Amino acid sequence: MNRPASVRGSVARFRRFWRELSGEAVYDRYVEHARKHDPCAEVLSRREFERQRTDAREADPREGFRCC
Repeated sequence: MNRPASVRGSVARFRRFWRELSGEAVYDRYVEHARKHDPCAEVLSRREFERQRTDAREADPREGFRCC
């Protein structure tokens, strides 16, 4: 068994898992979807995307309210 390759694979799987768990991969999926749907469309920057995502989450009454 090639241990360095095994360790790299484990690290890669953990990284993918962590990005999904933390929500970081959401932007990557958005970009992929937007480019697939309309390659000429302007894609939001990560900052703009996160701002819209936060605003939508805070406006949704099912998510509760944010006190601070």
